[in-house]
Amino acid sequence: MTDKATSDLWWKDAVVYCVDVATWLDSDGNGIGDLAGLTRRLDYLSGLGVNCLWLMPFYPSPLGDDGYDITDYYAVDERFGTLGDFVEMIRTADNLGIRVLVDLVLNHTSDQHPWFPKRRDFYVWSDHKEKEPADVAFPGEQDSTWTYNEEAGQWYMHRYYDFMPDLNITHPDVRDEMNKILGFWLELGVSGFRVDSLPLMIETVGTDSRDNPVTYLRSLVEFMGRRRGDAIFLGEANVSPEEQQRYLGMDGGEGVQMLFDFRSCAAQWLSHARGDARPLEEALRSRPRYPQHGQYANFCRHHDELNLGDLAEDERDEIFAAFAPEETHRVYGRGIRRRLAPMLGNDPRRIRLVLALTLALPGTPVLLYGDELGMGEDLSLHGRLAVRSPMQWSARPNGGFSRADELYRPVHADGEYGYRTVNVVDQRHEPDSLVAWMTRAIQVRRECPEMGWGEWRILDLGDSRVLGLDYRWRDGGVVTLHNLSADDVRVSLPDDLDLTGVEGIRRMFGEGPADSGKEIDLPGYGYSWLRLVDEQITTAII
Repeated sequence: MTDKATSDLWWKDAVVYCVDVATWLDSDGNGIGDLAGLTRRLDYLSGLGVNCLWLMPFYPSPLGDDGYDITDYYAVDERFGTLGDFVEMIRTADNLGIRVLVDLVLNHTSDQHPWFPKRRDFYVWSDHKEKEPADVAFPGEQDSTWTYNEEAGQWYMHRYYDFMPDLNITHPDVRDEMNKILGFWLELGVSGFRVDSLPLMIETVGTDSRDNPVTYLRSLVEFMGRRRGDAIFLGEANVSPEEQQRYLGMDGGEGVQMLFDFRSCAAQWLSHARGDARPLEEALRSRPRYPQHGQYANFCRHHDELNLGDLAEDERDEIFAAFAPEETHRVYGRGIRRRLAPMLGNDPRRIRLVLALTLALPGTPVLLYGDELGMGEDLSLHGRLAVRSPMQWSARPNGGFSRADELYRPVHADGEYGYRTVNVVDQRHEPDSLVAWMTRAIQVRRECPEMGWGEWRILDLGDSRVLGLDYRWRDGGVVTLHNLSADDVRVSLPDDLDLTGVEGIRRMFGEGPADSGKEIDLPGYGYSWLRLVDEQITTAII
């Protein structure tokens, strides 16, 4: 593939940043963030180096589940602005080289959506209460996935809360609506969709359909491609490697372009808890193959709980003990509702290690707003909302988020994570701040196409405390080393590392001298990104 052709697969070189419009910036003083406020701060994202913005739901909603309970797929909630504000935001982002993904929530609607009383055939119904799944989505908050509706005289299915009835995706009219929703937002300029609960969106449980649900996924991907050839689906699917292959299209059909790697995320935290790279190495090796257009999305934290449900109980307990020792830190028996910095004891070395590793894993990095500052969670908020407090812009009242007296959600005010201590303005004036470090890290990451495009392998360094990765693409080579332990270590690049034509090894980012030999010293929680320098190299800045 030529350099010109690679620009079509833009997501392979993307740095994705997740924002909740409601908690980003309030432009009109009503206490809730809005699209105009988002537009005003797109220059911050551009300066940070972000080139893809993922927006959490901004559609009309009763906000029973923070906007994931939608009442109109073709509008903007009036609290956040208008469609005109949305188009202006898209245009501004485009001028800054930032693509925009929006949340696509098509598994369910709000029970206040006009479809629910008027088009009951759009939903999954039964004359009796069907068998429950082995696990509900929200243990402790949800007892059943079937609720009786007096008016209909039937039971309706809801994989999530009872006010979010599931759509029947086997119904032809529902499928037509889904295509219309995709087409609508693509016409307004979005570059794709983060697909919420991908396995549930295409499931046929509760219906009498015998169709393969993945076949329907392909039809959605094909429709999107016809409307906009470079648009993508970023799929949320915490599934087995075999299912990952199906969603990515490795069984011969069109698949989603990117898939969150939940297995590697959980394994990364187990490795951090142990100071041992082997759990993460095992997860990376278990990744199934994917087609050229495919990609994994790497994250250390995102807008939901840190889901450890697929780990063994003793492994989960290790992570809880290390990073969520209090019961209030945990949710649903499987997850952590804390932000990155508090999980790591606000230790700058560990925070930077985790972020550096997330950026350096093979695939596309996805970041949660505020983690580049070291924001903390607000455990007074319900459940997963703890990690969704407002962005902290300055030391001014309400952290510069809003001038209102009453806020949609409180700003983290006090202590070591409060806005007077942790905010954008103060850190932008400090050359050694976390946000300054993050800006540099993203810059270097975007200068390394090998990490997004290249073939990669895990290096045998003879020391399980260090994860070593070797990337090759075209005429470029990059080696990354991350010390997951508190110990100072010295590692030697292995003899089987192909150094044919390599004139030198130059550090691009991290600890150590600018020019390196095959022996690398790493302090505790240290890291080093190395470029293999070849006089013929044309694809990299060295």
